Amino acid sequence: MAKKYKHAGKICFVLMIIAILGVVFGIVLRNPLFTIGGLFPTVIYEVYRTEGKSTKWASWVLLCVLILECLFIVMNVRFDLASYFGITGKHVAGYWVPFGDIKVVGPTIMAVLSIILFVRTRGIYTKWLAVVIFVTCFAIVYTLNPAAFNQLLHLGLEEGLERINLHYIRLFYC
Repeated sequence: MAKKYKHAGKICFVLMIIAILGVVFGIVLRNPLFTIGGLFPTVIYEVYRTEGKSTKWASWVLLCVLILECLFIVMNVRFDLASYFGITGKHVAGYWVPFGDIKVVGPTIMAVLSIILFVRTRGIYTKWLAVVIFVTCFAIVYTLNPAAFNQLLHLGLEEGLERINLHYIRLFYC
């Protein structure tokens, strides 16, 4: 169970505002470092709040990927994972993660980890933080590469619609 804290709702609200400001400044100035900077406090608080084995693991990996993402952007690392591994993507925890520029793969992995956190946590505040992280990851991808953002959005919609269809098919046949 998530840690109880008297002011968790207020803290989550402030962190959400910080993330929104980071997204706005990142998109307007076309600099993903503002978006990442606005996301850091949320991810750190998520690490603090999670307690379950899988959620603690997911939140720590999320923080590590966020730090690496920041370093890749600052150092202007250019590395295409798809050509290196010779594959277009991989399933991670049941979700398709497309490979490409390493700076775009990082936020994609973070989005998948935020979904894991949202699904596996019981606490309303950790769910709230996971949603903030998920949305902000899309903004990071958009500021890095709008074309990659469109591809990920398309893949996400296809995956979501497929899961919805499978759900309704199971309901119909059960």
